[in-house]
Amino acid sequence: MFSNQLFNYTALAYFVAMILFIAFIPTKNKTVALVATTISWIGWVLNTLAIGWRWRESALAGMGHAPMTNLYESFVFFAWSILIIYLLMDVKYKARAVGAFVLPVAVFFMAWGQMMPDHSRAIQPLVPALQSNWLTYHVITCFIGYAGFAVAAGASIMYLIKIGREEKSGATNTPAGGMLAMFPSTKVLDDINYKAIMIGWPMLTLGIVTGAAWANYAWGTYWSWDPKETWSLIIWFIYAAFLHARFTRGWVGRKAAWLSIIGFAATLFCYLGVNLVLSGLHSYGGA
Repeated sequence: MFSNQLFNYTALAYFVAMILFIAFIPTKNKTVALVATTISWIGWVLNTLAIGWRWRESALAGMGHAPMTNLYESFVFFAWSILIIYLLMDVKYKARAVGAFVLPVAVFFMAWGQMMPDHSRAIQPLVPALQSNWLTYHVITCFIGYAGFAVAAGASIMYLIKIGREEKSGATNTPAGGMLAMFPSTKVLDDINYKAIMIGWPMLTLGIVTGAAWANYAWGTYWSWDPKETWSLIIWFIYAAFLHARFTRGWVGRKAAWLSIIGFAATLFCYLGVNLVLSGLHSYGGA
């Protein structure tokens, strides 16, 4: 299928961009960072075209559903979502080094998807429970939420590395420098963490709401305490606690960074662990 070729090109573009972002940190060459950003945009456009073309292929095959119904399709859409959140943050902050900590997540899922066997990548007819527009709304909102959390976690890891080095440098009265000099300031990293979660948490909330509507359509109940539903609720509470602590108690910095990383770890388990390890109504799905 032509869409699979486009996804291959997308994976290559993301991989090259990731390598260049990583190279930017030791080389401190802004041209390298600019090229990495440009290739990231090219990869995202290819990713968008590939998703659209796969949707067309589905229609031509007499199915016509959005390409978001199996694990492979969820991988490529998750990568798409991560890149758009990251690139939007880049437009605002021009914090190019963050790409070295965010692009690896997109590359991981794209690479995993491209290594899946052909039968797992094929367009399949929908089971009756998935034949609803609520599915599309649910998957889109959930994965944009997940993507916001991925970007926040990447910025948080950078924050912890940089603040640790700054504190060590302060204790020894030696200036912090080297590769960490290319990291954004701790204030910017903390702000990216917060802003990305401010995108992710409302989208996850919409994902849970649309998922409940879909569940009622498919199974006649809004909530059944399926493992995926339970873990989605756990993630929702983690990030709700993050925002509550920030608004009411002024949580910033190290505490916020650790909570963001914990939240993304829970997100990954909800996404992969529940789908691949636990059984439930979402065992065949991706969101």
